[in-house]
Amino acid sequence: MPFAPHVFRHTPALRGLITPPDQSEMRFGLDRFAELDVQAAEEGWPPGWRMEHDAREANRQAVLGDRMNADLWVFAYGSLIWDPAVYVEEYRYGGLSGWRRSFCMRLEGGRGTHERPGLMAALDEGGRCDGVVFRLPADRVDGETAFMWNREMFAGAYCPVFLEVATPQGPVEALTFVMDQSNPRYMPDVPEERAALMIAHAEGGLGPNFDYLDSLVRHLDELGLEDAAMHRLHARVRAVRSAEA
Repeated sequence: MPFAPHVFRHTPALRGLITPPDQSEMRFGLDRFAELDVQAAEEGWPPGWRMEHDAREANRQAVLGDRMNADLWVFAYGSLIWDPAVYVEEYRYGGLSGWRRSFCMRLEGGRGTHERPGLMAALDEGGRCDGVVFRLPADRVDGETAFMWNREMFAGAYCPVFLEVATPQGPVEALTFVMDQSNPRYMPDVPEERAALMIAHAEGGLGPNFDYLDSLVRHLDELGLEDAAMHRLHARVRAVRSAEA
């Protein structure tokens, strides 16, 4: 089911570029966890490789608290922009000060391995990030955020916090999944040259790590969102891959 036209009244350029939730592979339930648990066991992952269901739900309840019965804004800076996997009532462009996209999360599964880890983008402190905010209507917040927590808090590597996001229509307080700096996967301030080498060489069951970065940059360009640091990193990784081809 496509989004209603009014969802993009402030962002007409996004119309037709956002995956409807009923077509998203990221809208999954507990059966998907069971499948991945089997895969993790086959690959020798240690216990605790993902967040337990009770802990994840307790985190959702604690973060949202009395916000369950009110409209909820969410700040998106990566794949949540173009594939939110939830039913959205409104999109706006948004800018977040004090945080930036950064390939600061070690990736040892999916597009990396224990022996040759890759990197994944997250929000780290410092700088500014341009993205979008989308609004969940009050009557859908409880059900839709359950899907969102399955996805974003799968491994427990983020901290869900509320931050003020500037939009052309005025500031909003938005739920934002930032990097958990206490998580062992956190890799702060990786030099760009080292990050490029890691991304160029890493590959896992979902394919090359570079494909993830390439998709991120292409989508940001398509959506009209600028990020010079992502373009620099993308160019470096391409150079490494071309030199080694």
